[in-house]
Amino acid sequence: MSSSRFIIDRRSFLATATPFAFSLPALARAQGLLERGRFDDEQLPLAREQLLSQLNAERTSAGLNQLKLDDLACAVANQHARDMATGGFLSHWGSDGRKPYHRYSFAGGTAAIQENCSAAEDIESISPLRVLNDLHDMHKSMLDETPPHDGHRKTILFPFHTHVGFGIALNSRSLRLDELYLSRYVELDPIVTEARPGSTIVLSGRLLNTSHFLTEIAVFYEPLPKAPDIFWLRVPRSVSYPDDVVRLRPHAPDGTTYTDGSRGEFEWRNGRFRTHVKLYKTEPGIYTIVCMVRRVPTDKGFPGAEVCVVSK
Repeated sequence: MSSSRFIIDRRSFLATATPFAFSLPALARAQGLLERGRFDDEQLPLAREQLLSQLNAERTSAGLNQLKLDDLACAVANQHARDMATGGFLSHWGSDGRKPYHRYSFAGGTAAIQENCSAAEDIESISPLRVLNDLHDMHKSMLDETPPHDGHRKTILFPFHTHVGFGIALNSRSLRLDELYLSRYVELDPIVTEARPGSTIVLSGRLLNTSHFLTEIAVFYEPLPKAPDIFWLRVPRSVSYPDDVVRLRPHAPDGTTYTDGSRGEFEWRNGRFRTHVKLYKTEPGIYTIVCMVRRVPTDKGFPGAEVCVVSK
């Protein structure tokens, strides 16, 4: 997962800041109301549409596809934003110890995901208009990163994303923004999400575009998560797939083998695939199964779907 760093934004935003260029006409009409009161869940749809417009303008300027808003990603991101705001931390881990791909998969999602997190402390105003401005600045500060510390920018401009969800939470004057980016290239058939250690499950599905290539199915293992203490959550740290992985390859064409002499582990034909996945540890844990995709042969393989299975 390329969004491997966090941004803790402790700037005091300018009181004279104006709504950004992609504001909806409704914002101008309702500006009087938005300048008063407190930002709450009623403004979430407007905030998400403005962030989506901002994001898609950035991607268009970079020659990339526009993203669609995903309802499940918004719900999952919002839950994590609230968790961070309530606990006063900023982390890809939740207070229950789960990582971004755990949260999305356990909520029923099967797209591959990346996450950006941002925080603003002691914001000058909690009025809807000011919070909308702060969210704009928080996202822009991630886009404005420069190498080598530009993990958030790379996530925003990742060419293989298709959808996005925005989570927003305000606790007193502490603001959290969680952006969940999706790559949806595979439709997975229903799969068991809990099984015994050492058992074998069936994974099957289809590529949404039959001209794409399913290059690999990676099966990552990690122990069951434990709730970390709040001090651990407040220390910035990167997140990625676990190091413990088994990789499954498509069957080689008839009469051929891979360089190690094997034929491969799964069948893939006319966009459809089916394989058996061994939960290969004897102890409990979480297996994250990732479908690696290429749109054209020259693509570098990228995650196009993922699902988590609990073994206990």
